[in-house]
Amino acid sequence: MAVGGFTRLPGGTVVVALGLPHPGCPEVLVRVVVHAANRQRALTRLSNLGFRGARLTGNAEPPTPDEVTAVLHHPDGLIWRDYEAPHTDPWHPKSALDRFARRRLQAAGHAPAHPANRPAGHRAAHHPEHPAIRHVLR
Repeated sequence: MAVGGFTRLPGGTVVVALGLPHPGCPEVLVRVVVHAANRQRALTRLSNLGFRGARLTGNAEPPTPDEVTAVLHHPDGLIWRDYEAPHTDPWHPKSALDRFARRRLQAAGHAPAHPANRPAGHRAAHHPEHPAIRHVLR
């Protein structure tokens, strides 16, 4: 079960903070902070990112004022960092979730170290630096 809480802002929106297992590395716990119109939408955003079964029961660990400020100033309205990270560590955008999981899996020896080792249908095949389409962009 996720440990977390929420804060209702004066404008009616909410900031939800949860400690959840990382979708790519279930053994790693991350603190995710989401700004949304209501609690259900915040949980839906987390579910769409791969945090399945994220539920908010109670308000044991509501977001700190620093977390609220950080998520309100981020354009995505969603930030995260390692759960055990010190409070001085920076917050990361949602796009860094996959990179974090890849680094953790590579360190454990479970993931390919080079993008060329990915399956053919992987989204990296559409990246401008991918060998299959590099010639098209020149």
